Amino acid sequence: MTAPLDLDQLQTFIAIVDTGSFTKAADRVYKTQSAVSMQMRRLEERIGKQLFAKDGRGIRLTSEGEKLLNYARRIIRLNNEAIAAFDDNRLEGTLRIGTPDDYADRYMPEIIGRFAKTHPNVELYIVCEPSVDLAEKMAKGELDIALVTHNPRERMSDVVRTEPLCWVGSANHPLPDDAPVPLAVGRRDCQWRQLASSALDSIGREYQILFTSWSSTVVASAVLAGMAVSVLPESALRTGMKVLTQADGFPALPPMQIGIMKRPGVATSLMNAITNHITACLDNITPANMNDEVEGDVKSFGRYLRARGGTGSLQGW
Repeated sequence: MTAPLDLDQLQTFIAIVDTGSFTKAADRVYKTQSAVSMQMRRLEERIGKQLFAKDGRGIRLTSEGEKLLNYARRIIRLNNEAIAAFDDNRLEGTLRIGTPDDYADRYMPEIIGRFAKTHPNVELYIVCEPSVDLAEKMAKGELDIALVTHNPRERMSDVVRTEPLCWVGSANHPLPDDAPVPLAVGRRDCQWRQLASSALDSIGREYQILFTSWSSTVVASAVLAGMAVSVLPESALRTGMKVLTQADGFPALPPMQIGIMKRPGVATSLMNAITNHITACLDNITPANMNDEVEGDVKSFGRYLRARGGTGSLQGW
């Protein structure tokens, strides 16, 4: 009898295709990069065909890989449908989730994507507003759960992530030495804005707030254009940004913390499911360093080639 295809290998294969990266796929399927490379070697042995080839500094599917992808998606989808059909405890209902704009941009795609796949019968209603406004909506019972900047002086939340808060400027536009620091920050009640102002005041460095917005896109655009400096968590750094340190005349900032606020009365099963997903996704977030990501993929694909019996040479890849 012909041995069946391994579902776990197929899921990893799909993750590589969807993310375009061995490194990102490893994060998505919660495996090491070495394990991902080994799985692809074994899948190729099972199929008897080469699935991936190098393409410049990236990877691409071979024609045989393209053929397998269609079958893999259908197999995984049918498997999930079969499990759901016999799951008497599958979750249903609606969850109203609040998050600041900058958290939505960085964290929510992963949270929503994972949750929707495992709980397709739960409707997610997402509200993007500053933490202060989300806390008010929670108090009024207008939201079920909210991701907020943890600030125990103003609101109670359970901390689920802590990371450095960084001064950031444009990597391509140096700041003038003899002018006040131009800032792009959130509204007056934004905790990061208050921390930035207090830190500059503490060393007597002049600054001028040029841009005020609760939109992370607006703030990031001002920074990347070289028009202003801002403060962002490490995981929100983008290509084209430069971290400004004490050597650049910027004082150290305290770390930022993300907290979860929960509304009493929400079904325990629903609350536990979304909380576990949020916590797992936040644990899996890494700093957005494009150079490290490319280097990680080069190493992963090199292991994959060597496992397949190739030389592992990636010069010019």
